[in-house]
Amino acid sequence: MEQTSVNTRAANTQDDEIDLLELAGVLWNKILFILIGFAVGAVLAFGITKFMITPLYKAQSTIYFLSDSSSTTSMSDINVGTSLTVDFKYIGTTRDVIESAIKEVGLDTTYEDLVKSVSITSPTNSRLLEITVTYPDPVAAANISNAVADSLRDRIADVMNTQKPSIVQRAVVPTKKSSPSTVKNTAIGALIGALLVAAIIIIRHLMDNTIKTEDDVQKYLQLNTLASFPYIKQQKADASAKKNNAKAKTSRRPADLPHHSKAARAAAKSSVSGKKSS
Repeated sequence: MEQTSVNTRAANTQDDEIDLLELAGVLWNKILFILIGFAVGAVLAFGITKFMITPLYKAQSTIYFLSDSSSTTSMSDINVGTSLTVDFKYIGTTRDVIESAIKEVGLDTTYEDLVKSVSITSPTNSRLLEITVTYPDPVAAANISNAVADSLRDRIADVMNTQKPSIVQRAVVPTKKSSPSTVKNTAIGALIGALLVAAIIIIRHLMDNTIKTEDDVQKYLQLNTLASFPYIKQQKADASAKKNNAKAKTSRRPADLPHHSKAARAAAKSSVSGKKSS
């Protein structure tokens, strides 16, 4: 019993391997369609990325803050300052800070729209705040980042009742877009196009249960074939017969026509000459 189950598992494994090889062969036979899907996907992704998606630019400014202390910075000051970083991140996206930046830059937008473009982060174990603005206009992105940094410095000084944090670096106008990546999107589109065509080919192959060859008879019916006959569709057979009949009519030779005797031809000539003389 155990030997039988082992043999059954071995047979199933072999069938699975044959199925995978069969699918690989089907895909290889349709490699032209897969390449067409690859090219179409790449062209569509390139066109959408290039002409339909608005490019975005990132500008970043950095500020540095210390707790209010004397000339010597103690370890407790550093720890307190680090723990306050989370608070300052929240303050940087409050309505007062963002609306102040909107007025300073002169933007025609709202707080809800602009706050989505502002990101405030802090490197690990530091008291640096990085104000990153992602915006379609590179000049506006730099101006907004600097305006938010200045507004945040004022707000921190008011809330903490301390001096303004220092500016580490001001944002500059970016020269390269941050997103979208044309190369990346084109590659992804090409891959999706090829996979989509391959999936359609595999699904059609798996759903096709018609018998086409002698191997299909053995595979699906478990029967041996004794003989095979070529199958010609009736329409093709009729078209071939009509074509042959047309050729036979147009290529009829003079020998096939009814021929006359020499005496008949001579009598015809004499009657024609008699008519002319009369």
